[in-house]
Amino acid sequence: MTSDRGAGAGGAGSSTRAGDVALAGAPNVGKSTLLNALAGERLSIVTARAQTTRERVLGIVTDEQSQLVLVDTPGLLEPRYLFHRAMLAEALRAVREADLVLLLLDATRPEERPPAEPLALLASRRPALFVAVNKVDAGEAAAVVALEAWAMEALGVRAHRLAAKDGTGVERLRTDLVAALPERPFLYPPDDIAAQPVRFFVAEFIRETIFERYEAEIPYATVVRIEEFREAADPVYIRATIYVERESQKPILLGVRWERRPGRRSKPFWTPAYSWTCG
Repeated sequence: MTSDRGAGAGGAGSSTRAGDVALAGAPNVGKSTLLNALAGERLSIVTARAQTTRERVLGIVTDEQSQLVLVDTPGLLEPRYLFHRAMLAEALRAVREADLVLLLLDATRPEERPPAEPLALLASRRPALFVAVNKVDAGEAAAVVALEAWAMEALGVRAHRLAAKDGTGVERLRTDLVAALPERPFLYPPDDIAAQPVRFFVAEFIRETIFERYEAEIPYATVVRIEEFREAADPVYIRATIYVERESQKPILLGVRWERRPGRRSKPFWTPAYSWTCG
């Protein structure tokens, strides 16, 4: 699935185009959905919860003449605590370093705008900046027009209209992004579809399940590490460890029922709510 950057095909004088495209925007604006739509693969996890993406996810879209390296980033937001600051720093780094930047706006939440620091950085990338209004199928027409007007006024960019979930406008956007890429050899081998190893995506899909099954702070307090991955086994064997922030969160994740006995400390009765068979 993956290999090292810089191992792509092509040489000096190649007529191919290649480059990074940072997908930026507020939490839950549809960046991961758009990455999956452009890549034609389910690479980035998608949930109804905000701030699902913690690390940059790279999806690679290659045809005969071009290679888009799509960078899914954490949401642009006003950081309220240290973890938010770390994710915002990751997103801003991607915006600074990418060849192109695509700012996504949400037609169902037209009042949302990038905070001051990200907005200033986006404006500084003006020659390489694209803007798209996503979820136009669900938003009010007036909201779409208002966001388009804001993009032109604040950033000097004409916005694309998208419904990434059903693919509306995705191909036209891809064509425009490719046309703006620098001429250079491919950055990755043509057969690669992602830059991370398979274990990364296995961990992400487990984390996606946690987001779908649990509420409150549990999804945001977990980290998944793949301890063993036997791809050659039939079926594939996976052993993963889920880390939580606090001891008190383990019973919630495992489905433990606690019983309080008079004069004694509470003792857990381990009753798993469900089990995962990986192998």
